Amino acid sequence: MSKRELNIFKLLSQKPWESSQATIDNAHDGKTLGLSKANLGVRTIMVVSTVIFSLFVVSYSDRMLVHDWKSLSEPWLLWINTVILIFTSIVFHKTKILSDQNKFEKAKNGLLLVGFLTFAFITGQLLVWQHYVNLGQYASTNPANAFFYLFTALHGLHVLGGLFFWGRATTKLFQNNYSVTKIKQAIGLCSVYWHFLLIVWMVLFGLMIAT
Repeated sequence: MSKRELNIFKLLSQKPWESSQATIDNAHDGKTLGLSKANLGVRTIMVVSTVIFSLFVVSYSDRMLVHDWKSLSEPWLLWINTVILIFTSIVFHKTKILSDQNKFEKAKNGLLLVGFLTFAFITGQLLVWQHYVNLGQYASTNPANAFFYLFTALHGLHVLGGLFFWGRATTKLFQNNYSVTKIKQAIGLCSVYWHFLLIVWMVLFGLMIAT
C-alpha cells in the first residue's frame, strides 16, 4: 500500500467527534494529502470543469445526429485564436520556470505578455461571435450555432476566472508584496490552469471543426 493510500485510510478512520481528534483538527494547517488549499482548489475546479465540458460534448455528439443539424462555417479567426492560446500556454510555462529560478523581473514581463495574449484571445472570440451575427447565424438559428455559442461562452468564462487570479499574482509581484514561496505557487497554479484551458479548447475546437 502506498503512502498516499495509507493517508487516505487514516483520514477515513478518524473520529472527529472525539475531543483528542478535535484538538488535532483545530491545529490543522489546511493541507489535505500533501496539497495546499490553493492547489486543492485549482484541482477541484479543473475536475468539476472537465465533468461539465464532458457532459456538453456528449450532448453535442448526440444532438448532431438529428436531421436539422447544420454545421457552422469555420472563420480563419478561430485558427488565429487557437494559435494565440497555444502561445499563451508556452509563455506561461516559461514564466513559471523563471519564477522557479527566482528571476522575478523577467517573470513580470512574462506575466504581462500572458495577460496581453489572453485579452487578445478573448477579443478574438468576441470578433468571431460578431462575424456569425453579421451572417445572421444566431444561437436560435441552428442547434450547431447554439452549441458553438455555449462552448465558447463557457470556455470564455473560465478564461476570465483565470485572469482574476492572474491579476492578483501579477499585482503582488509588481508591488513587491509577496512571499517568494507563495508567488511561486501562484504562478505555478496559474500556469497549470492555462494549460488546462488550452487542452479544453483544443478538444472543443477539434470537435467543432471535425463535425
